Amino acid sequence: SGRDMHKSWGNAILFDDAAEKMGVDVMRWMYASQNPEHNLLFGYAVADEMRKQLITLWNTYSFFITYANLDGFDPSVKIDMKTLIKADRWIISKTNKFIESARGSYDTYQVFHLISEANQLLDNLSNWYVRRNRRRFWKSENDSDKNAAYSTLYSVLMDFIKVLAPVIPFVCDKIYSNLAVPDKENLKDSIHLCDFPKADESLTDEDILNEVDTVIQIVSLCRSARNKANIKIRRPLAELALYADKNVHQIALNNQEEILEELNIKTLNL
Repeated sequence: SGRDMHKSWGNAILFDDAAEKMGVDVMRWMYASQNPEHNLLFGYAVADEMRKQLITLWNTYSFFITYANLDGFDPSVKIDMKTLIKADRWIISKTNKFIESARGSYDTYQVFHLISEANQLLDNLSNWYVRRNRRRFWKSENDSDKNAAYSTLYSVLMDFIKVLAPVIPFVCDKIYSNLAVPDKENLKDSIHLCDFPKADESLTDEDILNEVDTVIQIVSLCRSARNKANIKIRRPLAELALYADKNVHQIALNNQEEILEELNIKTLNL
């Protein structure tokens, strides 16, 4: 409601009750996402919204660990970088950008910017990268493509939790301790003993970033158009007509199979 909390008014939330009911990492995420210039709307309903982000992180980690254990993936074995596909290079580039930005947010005490970008990266990782690449993890043969997918998701998860460890220390340390099991000899006993990750600029590809981000934007706008017309995604449509500049047209042409599959549309009209 936005009303001040006072014990005498009967609307106060005691710390111990909040910590027990919503969880301390959820509470920390809530505080960290708040611009200190504005009042914080504190409460269990708000906490439920914050918890969704942590659940997304945990589900993404859980997806990885389930299939990595089945296939005996060894993160200590270095892969040939040439085996990375466009999607791998995109999410690695996204993560490198996130690491650079996070250091600036921490240094300037503007952690709410960090949390906003963490939410965006989590969405990119879960709702695009993992969802679009599930078949690479599912397939039976352990080939170089499958190892590239494992290695990419492992490195992105590791970098993400190292950046977020000061904000959500317990969840991050739990994930780290499990991810570190196959490579105990080379890794620390706790995530809080690790150095802050460093972005590898040689692995940041601006062209791929622009290309995949544009594809996602096209898909998002088309989904919105479907929603406005009340046409559900499961209903196939004959044609997608795209009005945009030449660069966007070329990107759409290069990725038309992915775009049409995402939107359940037969043909692309440029």
